Amino acid sequence: MESDYLNSIRKQFEYYKSVGEKTFGQLEERDFFWQYNEESNSIAIIVNHLWGNMKSRWTDFLTSDGEKEWRNRDLEFEPVIKTKEDLLNKWNAGWKCLFDALDSIKVKNLDTKVYIRNQEHSVIEAINRQFAHYSYHIGQLVYIGRMIKGSEWNSLTIPKGKSSEFNKEKSLKGKHGGHFSDDLR
Repeated sequence: MESDYLNSIRKQFEYYKSVGEKTFGQLEERDFFWQYNEESNSIAIIVNHLWGNMKSRWTDFLTSDGEKEWRNRDLEFEPVIKTKEDLLNKWNAGWKCLFDALDSIKVKNLDTKVYIRNQEHSVIEAINRQFAHYSYHIGQLVYIGRMIKGSEWNSLTIPKGKSSEFNKEKSLKGKHGGHFSDDLR
């Protein structure tokens, strides 16, 4: 059961990573820096925050507090990313850190206690906490992308008004395993 959890959560992280990347694929370079207003975050700022959080939480995941002394969370919400290339480098570095840490977790160490800001978590609690956090922010990325693209947005899952058609197609294919699909449009 525990190994099933580790495989499942990895697939879910991979899915949300791909949703972010499908969003990026629809955008022009300038779109990554667009902000609705001065108080809102751009896609670049959200990616910078995700990167900082991932590097802090997943570096030495099983052995050190997830809130590293070297992390500067406040700077994560400043416009420090200036190019799409820099954005993609940080995006990939954060996810690599996460997946490397997930690969280090074995069924035998699922009982290990890990800490985030000195608060004790089981390994599964800590993983679930980060999964919820990242999917929340990736939903923001999608929403910003949809606002920018408007009617030019290409649905990432089931297109608006096409649920019945989608369900009919799926029922014709029969039951199968695989990735889940959230309604991210």
